[in-house]
Amino acid sequence: MHITRRTFLTGAASLPMLAALPRPSLAEIRIGEATLTTVSDGHLVLPADFIFGPMPQDQLDPVLRDLGVDPAGPLKPECNLTLYRDGSNTVLFDAGSGPDFMPTAGKILDGLEAVGLTPEDITHVVFTHAHPDHIWGVLDDFDDPLFVNAIHMMGRAEWDYWWNPETVNTIGAARTTFAVGARRRMEAIEGSVAMFDDGQEILPGIAAVASHGHTPGHMSFEIRNGSEAAMVLGDAIGNHHVAFRKPGWHSGSDQDAEMAAETRRSLFDRLTAERMRLVGFHLPGGGIGRADHFDDGFIFLPGDA
Repeated sequence: MHITRRTFLTGAASLPMLAALPRPSLAEIRIGEATLTTVSDGHLVLPADFIFGPMPQDQLDPVLRDLGVDPAGPLKPECNLTLYRDGSNTVLFDAGSGPDFMPTAGKILDGLEAVGLTPEDITHVVFTHAHPDHIWGVLDDFDDPLFVNAIHMMGRAEWDYWWNPETVNTIGAARTTFAVGARRRMEAIEGSVAMFDDGQEILPGIAAVASHGHTPGHMSFEIRNGSEAAMVLGDAIGNHHVAFRKPGWHSGSDQDAEMAAETRRSLFDRLTAERMRLVGFHLPGGGIGRADHFDDGFIFLPGDA
């Protein structure tokens, strides 16, 4: 499998382009006195084998068809940016794709406008990881930092991985542009970066949870106020179909497929045991919902049920 940014863009350009989603503010819940909202950055257009390539094809089709997913693709996952507001901090989890990754994504300005905000209102940008659809949006059309008043926060292991000059040589040809693009954007925000480690409370009520595998230092975040909590997952659980139904299957989207599968199983155990709400970057309906057991896997229940 050889997927590059050029492949993505070529594939996306051959399909009818969608305008910004009609509901840029997609979903919202309360966590105590704070509000958790998802806003749209648009959607991606991906070849099916980018995710499904390593999976057992004879078992894959029934799972996908049961959920109304075309095994041949293309896949068009939503990009849900999570916005957390507690009256003091206005925190954006991930920055989206920006103007340079894919024409169907990079719509964060529309999403923020829909909830009455501008980039200048964001106090913190917290990264789950540094793939293009999560970090390229830190720069605007002129390659200047977009969130000029924000502290940018990233897990130390993730920062170190993408900052390492050897990453571009070891990540593999399919993701070379990912490494180059991440490093360029990290250089642009270096002066406003704070790093953190697993288990650290990075802001009041927000704790980092290691969820490595999709990338070497991928982080999720537990947001808690008293007995109310939600988990911002990023791409640790990256879709509503095979990631839920068959969490142990390896996905082509993960950089360490075995570790990512272990992470998914661990997260599902916790999410279901605690009945914790979740927010997934690429999950449908705005990405907010819960996980529940289904046969030998799980199912995504959108909304606040």
